[in-house]
Amino acid sequence: MNCTLALSTVRSGVNLVVSGSKSETNRLRLLQALYPYLQVENASNSDDSEVMIQALEKSKNSNSNPVYIDVHHAGTAMRFLTAFFAIQEGKEVLLTGSTRMQERPIQLLVDALIQLGAVIIYENKPGFPPLRIHGQKLTRSQVTLPANVSSQYISALLLIAPTLEQGLELTLTGAITSLPYINMTLALLNAIGVRTSFEGNVVTVSHFQPQVIPSQPSIVRVESDWSSASYWYSIIALSPVGTQITLSRFKPKSVQGDHILAVLYAKLSVETEFLAEDQIRLTKVALPPVAHFEAHLSDTPDLAQTLVVSCLGLGIGCSLTGLQTLKIKETDRLQALYNELTKLGASVTFTNDALALAPAAQLLADCTIATYQDHRMAMAFAPLALRVPLVIENAEVVSKSYPEFWNDLEQVGIHFSMSEK
Repeated sequence: MNCTLALSTVRSGVNLVVSGSKSETNRLRLLQALYPYLQVENASNSDDSEVMIQALEKSKNSNSNPVYIDVHHAGTAMRFLTAFFAIQEGKEVLLTGSTRMQERPIQLLVDALIQLGAVIIYENKPGFPPLRIHGQKLTRSQVTLPANVSSQYISALLLIAPTLEQGLELTLTGAITSLPYINMTLALLNAIGVRTSFEGNVVTVSHFQPQVIPSQPSIVRVESDWSSASYWYSIIALSPVGTQITLSRFKPKSVQGDHILAVLYAKLSVETEFLAEDQIRLTKVALPPVAHFEAHLSDTPDLAQTLVVSCLGLGIGCSLTGLQTLKIKETDRLQALYNELTKLGASVTFTNDALALAPAAQLLADCTIATYQDHRMAMAFAPLALRVPLVIENAEVVSKSYPEFWNDLEQVGIHFSMSEK
């Protein structure tokens, strides 16, 4: 489906409930598979989270050998499930994904699991899915992993660490990328009773097997998704002074790194006010945005697309660095941004880890934005409907992380129509 967005104005004062964090949910679903007494509330209903649930249930209930698991475009599921299936003794799994997933590297994680004693075989191209995983009891407890590519490799190891008899001592080499996601994983482990430490470049997770299984479920409540909130920050940034939106289920002290949105968008004249009952109110204030926006996003790379589009809509330039992981996401996001921003008349340059945008005097209207099967491309560009009409291709891709996105846009007064390609 294509989404044709008309030039629109936001209806101020709307209250929205953003769905639970995909990142938290997927971590908790894996922990729930390891410790079934856990109960998860306010879980994400995204495609990625549904893929996790379906894969875990299929592996549990299937009598096939091997069990065939297809995670489609879900990168988090691919990384986390690789580690999970590696410890399922006696079970063989063939883990695969979409064509793009089979182009996304996984060798660093596989090598680390093999260091611990896992048996994993590449079915086609070495270093990439699909994987044939022979579940084993992993008896080793020390592993070293380069830390400068994807934090999901690290989180995958940390999530299975409590089941290892001696726990895990993980030594990280190189600069750590997306540190908040590692801290999120450790915080969720702590929340269910697992002891962890993170000192210098060494992460330690203790073995965890509850002596007494609780008679009542242990409930963990997922916070709403700050990455999804970024699109509302962008919409407010591009709206008239005084425009407000209230979002529910967000905490002042969040385990999600993307809560840095409140600081970043303050530079673009968006004020964040934390209210009672875990609500935040976003307001476009009179302060002019900075003349040139700069941010280092190695800890929060998922914000890059939203921020650069906000700057384009505001008519200011920006310099974003720390973007080295964007090339191995759902698409090569740096190349994709260059392609689509230039369609709108922007002047853009990029390297392997940085992107620069020059101020644009005006935007070209009625451009068709390709999404490359990347949910964040669709949602990041949608706020430009406050500046020019445009078309978003493959609009259904938002279901990967935020299925209600288009309905929520309609609630705030952004007009659009859906049509077949």
